[in-house]
Amino acid sequence: MSQLFSPITVGGVTVRNRAWMSPMCQYSAEPSGAEMGRPHDWHGVHYASRGWGGVGAVIVEATAVTADGRISPFDLSLHSDDQIPSFTRLADLIRSTGAVPGMQLGHAGRKASGPRPWDEPALLYPASSDIGWQPVAPSAIPFSGLYEDPRELTGDEIEGVIEAFAQAAQRAVEAGFEIIELHGAHGYLLHQFMSPLSNTRTDRWGGENRTAFPLEVIRAVRPHVPGALAIRVSATDWCEFVGDERTGWSVADTVSFVREAKKLGLDFVDVSSGGNIPDIKVPAGPGYQVRFARDLAEAGVPRSAVGLITEAVQAEQIIRESADVAMLGRILLSDPYVLQAWRTRLREKPDVAQPYHRGLLRS
Repeated sequence: MSQLFSPITVGGVTVRNRAWMSPMCQYSAEPSGAEMGRPHDWHGVHYASRGWGGVGAVIVEATAVTADGRISPFDLSLHSDDQIPSFTRLADLIRSTGAVPGMQLGHAGRKASGPRPWDEPALLYPASSDIGWQPVAPSAIPFSGLYEDPRELTGDEIEGVIEAFAQAAQRAVEAGFEIIELHGAHGYLLHQFMSPLSNTRTDRWGGENRTAFPLEVIRAVRPHVPGALAIRVSATDWCEFVGDERTGWSVADTVSFVREAKKLGLDFVDVSSGGNIPDIKVPAGPGYQVRFARDLAEAGVPRSAVGLITEAVQAEQIIRESADVAMLGRILLSDPYVLQAWRTRLREKPDVAQPYHRGLLRS
């Protein structure tokens, strides 16, 4: 039996295999009005297709814990009890496919109210627009010209965001999501606090205590999550220089952080990289981030690898040598049923929905 298609239990949640759908924003929610931030038919079809395609867990895209924490005005959010029924329908639909429903909760910080990938590269949704707002951040340092300059969070506001994470986690669990992943990567708010390149505070949330905010978020969220609590991290800012300055967040920093998070009840770490500094050249290529999953083995928390995992044998090797789970992203956008082909390549029987079985018949 292949390791990729063997079950795994994380935080008491048993998942049918180790090929999971990575959270990927769809930028398809309503930006305002009564339906703002709620999943609708697009999300249902999108996520259920990958569930029927055979992934072990579906991690729903970054869902903001506050309205002003959305990455773009068109992102999902779960900042109100009124939104729970919409997410319940989505969780039930994912579960009906045999996949475990998970949700990534986040706050975009200085990268909020930004453009969608297909928008023109410009400051499209400033506070003066009908659907935009001024973002907030650990420090008043803008990410790039595509975003309005952020306002530095006050101490009381930081405490409020921590509570917002806890409340959103409670709502997600009530809606039926069994894996709750905090978004601590890709230059969003938790990552912004951790990196010295985006957090220059001198109070209890800065300096040597830059990880205090994400750790307090984990502490606040843990009691509300009976299932698996995960976090996605950027293992590096890709600019760990000493000469020529720019000493960013590093792999060693990530290992230390995950060790502390484990003490607070973290069950799983989803290992990615980058996203906090716009002008960094990332050497992307097949499996280019897998080594970071290996590096985090010493932290003692089950972990996933992510990043241009596009072939069955490649994914199998990752599970055997480097990580507990392979997070699949763009390959699932191009082919929701790619895992059925992977099963065949790894000498496993296809596992398709009953109505599709006649497609397996050969004359």
